[in-house]
Amino acid sequence: MSTEVITYTAKDFASDQEVKWCPGCGDYSILKQMQSILPDLGIEKEKMVFVSGIGCSSRFPYYMNTFGMHSIHGRAPAVATGIKIANPDLHVWLVTGDGDGLSIGGNHLIHLFRRNINVNVMLFNNEIYGLTKGQYSPTSAEGLKTKSSPTGVIDHPFNPLTLALGADATFVARTIDRNPTHLREVLKRSHQHIGTSFLEIYQNCVIFNDGVFEEFSAKDVKDDTTLFVEHGKPLLFGKDLSKGIVLEGFTPKIVSISENLDAELWIHDENDKLKANVLAQFNMCEDYIEFPRVFGVLYTKERSCYELEINRQVSQAVENNTQSINDLLAGTNTWIVE
Repeated sequence: MSTEVITYTAKDFASDQEVKWCPGCGDYSILKQMQSILPDLGIEKEKMVFVSGIGCSSRFPYYMNTFGMHSIHGRAPAVATGIKIANPDLHVWLVTGDGDGLSIGGNHLIHLFRRNINVNVMLFNNEIYGLTKGQYSPTSAEGLKTKSSPTGVIDHPFNPLTLALGADATFVARTIDRNPTHLREVLKRSHQHIGTSFLEIYQNCVIFNDGVFEEFSAKDVKDDTTLFVEHGKPLLFGKDLSKGIVLEGFTPKIVSISENLDAELWIHDENDKLKANVLAQFNMCEDYIEFPRVFGVLYTKERSCYELEINRQVSQAVENNTQSINDLLAGTNTWIVE
């Protein structure tokens, strides 16, 4: 029996396909960081599967030198579920976008969370439909003028993090394409989680929604507009971490560290779902508009995985069943016709 240890480099995970995204697209950064972390996971390429739906993000499997499936619009969660149930030993990554995953695929996505299939979901959120040339998506900001909303979007947008928390996802996190170090860290955390991991990735569409997340990546403003949370550490942000967040009951409040030396700062607990819901709404609803946007792992929880439970049930049924195939086909609901 061979004991040879297989070692990979990032190039080993790059396919021979020409990468065809628009120059400057945030997808390039996500692809590069994914290929860079996979060698560190110690997993054979043949045990990795990338599944996608339809959209710019969904070209991802073509560019990975692993197994993959480019499925149909919105149905990647269903395909990933089938793959994981058929072979629980595979490591499955699901790549989707704000249109593919939250519009036509929204129902499939929430049931993936509910069942807690052990797959890693990456939702590329650029708040627009890019592949179909610039229609508004379920995450587009109200008032945004697009090809399908020439006088401005009137739909209220989804908050992907609160949606995932509401569907009882067991791992909820956010990162951004312009911060490769953080992106790599959270990708690794997503993979380490046993159960459905949900990672929202802010991704810039240079053609149809350029600069939509500029306030969270521009050097001159990002210190005051972003909050990177870590388990067990206080919520600090601003230049030189000069600002903090305290809780007055369940109400968060921004304080100046220099003026509030004795302030009891909010310590992030990624196992606290109530507080995770509050964090997910920072800067995304009127009640918390003055707060920074949150990045990092907001929530994680251990729960049994669906594919393991369903395979356990099947094995038990096979073991306990002594009927012949004819008995099974006939069943117990029979009638005598006179």
